Amino acid sequence: MLSLNLETPETLLPQIANRARARRLALNLTQAGVAARSGVSLGSIKRFERTGEIALASLLQIALVLDALEEFKTLFSEQPTFPSTLDQILQQPKKPQRGRLH
Repeated sequence: MLSLNLETPETLLPQIANRARARRLALNLTQAGVAARSGVSLGSIKRFERTGEIALASLLQIALVLDALEEFKTLFSEQPTFPSTLDQILQQPKKPQRGRLH
């Protein structure tokens, strides 16, 4: 089930690129330094920071260098399922009632 979200891939691309650039600068790394450490071409890194466009494998390599790879582990993690019909709600197991023992 999709949730209402006003974000689009086109609006997220520059946001992600800006955060990556900010992290690179905070780590005092140059674009060339990230390229050398990640194996991603300098041109790809420049294009990514300018437009947000990059291949997923290259983005993961950059994330590794910028110590952000861990954040990708939960990207498509399983979402809890919620009942969508009254029948599904009624079929859910009852939770034990809490209360005092007599």
